[in-house]
Amino acid sequence: MAGWNADTAAGPLGSGTVTLVEGSSFCISASNGDIRPELPHGVFHLDTRILSRWELTINDQPLESLAAETKEPYRALFACRVPRADGYADSPLLVERLREVGAGILEEITVRNYSRQPAECRITLVVEADFADLFEVKEARITRDWHETRRIENDSLEIRGVWEGIRKSVVIRAEGAGVGAKALGFRVTVPPFGKWSTHVSVAPTLDGSSVPFTHPAGGEMSPSDRRRQEWVAKIPALQIGNRSIERTLRRSYEDLGALRIQDPDHPDRVVVAAGAPWFMTLFGRDSLWASEMALPVDPSLALGTLRTLADRQGTEVNPDTEEEPGKILHEVRLDVSTGQALRGNSAYYGSVDATPLFVVVLGSVSRWGFAKDTITALLPNADRALDWIRNYGDRDGDGFVEYGRPNEHGLINQGWKDSWDGINFADGTLAQAPIALAEVQAYVHGAYVARAWMAYDDGDLALANELRERADRLKQRFNEEFWLPDKGYYAVALDRDKRPVDACASNMGHCLWFGLMDEDKVPSVVEHLMSPRMFSGWGVRTLATDMAAYNPASYHNGSVWPHDNALIMSGLLRYGYVEEAQRIGTALLEAAEYSGGRLPELFCGFDRGQFTEPVPYPTACSPQAWAATTPIHVVTSLMRYDTHISLGGIWLDPVLPREFGDLHISNAPMGDARITIDASGNRATVHGIPDGLTVHHGQRPWMSELVEWAHQGKPQD
Repeated sequence: MAGWNADTAAGPLGSGTVTLVEGSSFCISASNGDIRPELPHGVFHLDTRILSRWELTINDQPLESLAAETKEPYRALFACRVPRADGYADSPLLVERLREVGAGILEEITVRNYSRQPAECRITLVVEADFADLFEVKEARITRDWHETRRIENDSLEIRGVWEGIRKSVVIRAEGAGVGAKALGFRVTVPPFGKWSTHVSVAPTLDGSSVPFTHPAGGEMSPSDRRRQEWVAKIPALQIGNRSIERTLRRSYEDLGALRIQDPDHPDRVVVAAGAPWFMTLFGRDSLWASEMALPVDPSLALGTLRTLADRQGTEVNPDTEEEPGKILHEVRLDVSTGQALRGNSAYYGSVDATPLFVVVLGSVSRWGFAKDTITALLPNADRALDWIRNYGDRDGDGFVEYGRPNEHGLINQGWKDSWDGINFADGTLAQAPIALAEVQAYVHGAYVARAWMAYDDGDLALANELRERADRLKQRFNEEFWLPDKGYYAVALDRDKRPVDACASNMGHCLWFGLMDEDKVPSVVEHLMSPRMFSGWGVRTLATDMAAYNPASYHNGSVWPHDNALIMSGLLRYGYVEEAQRIGTALLEAAEYSGGRLPELFCGFDRGQFTEPVPYPTACSPQAWAATTPIHVVTSLMRYDTHISLGGIWLDPVLPREFGDLHISNAPMGDARITIDASGNRATVHGIPDGLTVHHGQRPWMSELVEWAHQGKPQD
């Protein structure tokens, strides 16, 4: 089954779709605010569609959309008009729908009459709830037939569904409404130049009682507004001379705040969901990468994600869920069909890279000033992850980590390019599993190095030396087996026969960040990545244009992914390719201008000279976690801003393009303190530095350098 499977793409949402998200709930609707049952629209809560139809008519006329504006990620205002029955164009009746999503939705409906005559209005809201799980909707394969009953009480309608003993229900309430089995309605007279309004709420039931979603009274904030205010108070405030970039960064802050979800077992623990609309849940790879890139904004997101993943770390071998001892999960799901396929389990473990990335991110978190016992508590999980790499990840003992699904319902490809055709040769032939991906070996190298440094930091020199030697052996073997001397770049993978998969792909760019490449090979790799075959003008494509599988409108074979480019950009900076990194970072921020300051999950790989705007990918998630954190990562990377509390240092060596203007950041987290940073071009100053820390105007030493220095007894400053 395809619950988590990228092999089955989402259907089109329809033009002008509006997506609202708050925690684990989201709403997808048309631009007039209607939820149409023939499209993958709906209100979703805990992976269940609690509202599948929500159509507002006035005098039997559907509303004509005028505008839809997302005020916050969880709130939108729809402006519509009521078509005239006599055929004239202009209508005196305008409708505003102010909608907020939480545990369900709350909608304020206002009808305004711009006429000298009173307007008689028959207002009807048709509602349906099919209780389909998220992936049934996403893939248009709804097969379960819920036995439905409806109960009317005063101004509310409760829709109940039962399927094989599972019970779900939703309550729709409207102030002053007449309620029928299929719809809620009002008969009102709107006075000349007057208005009429009401509030309608939709809420799932919990243990037989509806979850309240009442309108705040007396100027009180809604729960979503309160949550947003707490988030804004916690994160850095910024100003930047380039107002377009400032808008993009603020949008990133807003989206990242909306994508935070709570661990149900630990309500005080916040993690990052992967993205809306289809992935509002904890993911291993996505949540880890987003947390890593958001470290300068809120390091506690990474810590919450690590702790939650650690609690669900694999303990047994289970071919159905692909769980193995020490393995980090791919995805958590709560819907019915996933639970059936996983024999009652809610976690799927089919990811080859989440496990080494867990150790990498723990190494990053250890630099940001958390208490020693906080990091120490997670070290056993890191060590179990390293055991998984050796005992299960390296399936054949060749030193590389491979993947291959042990069942017929999991992902065929299990790296970040997880579509069924995402890994292929230059001639377009699909690679066959077991597959060892280039970037996964980089993550494993990064995991060894990160854990080695934490061991040195703890005084465990034996473990540190062992891991350093593992990292060195892996780097040597990688450069021997993955390098393609006749092509001048690295293979994207090794296939089941250990043949290099020779497509020119973006995967090798991740190896730059982790320092896995031999120095003498880097210039050729950079030349390929920045060539017109790879760089579209908006970013580096996932696959070069002269590869047989190239398709600019594919998911992984020629598209441009912002997070992919952010990682490549950081790798370029590591090796001193400043101009190339600036080119990528600037292109990404310019691309965001065409989508209201929000970078989508991906966009098509058409050349910038062919289309003057980035071409949207039809089913891209937006907002999406690692796309939301990409602008943050771009700016902080070009600031070359980082920290290593145990070394007593803040590193800052900006290479900001001139068009960025002056940058001012206040309330930036640094250990237990908050600092202020001013940067422009190559200059930077820091205020409010905690005692015991020093600002170094240069790049932070990479973990691999620190490990080497520690091994040689060289001073770390």
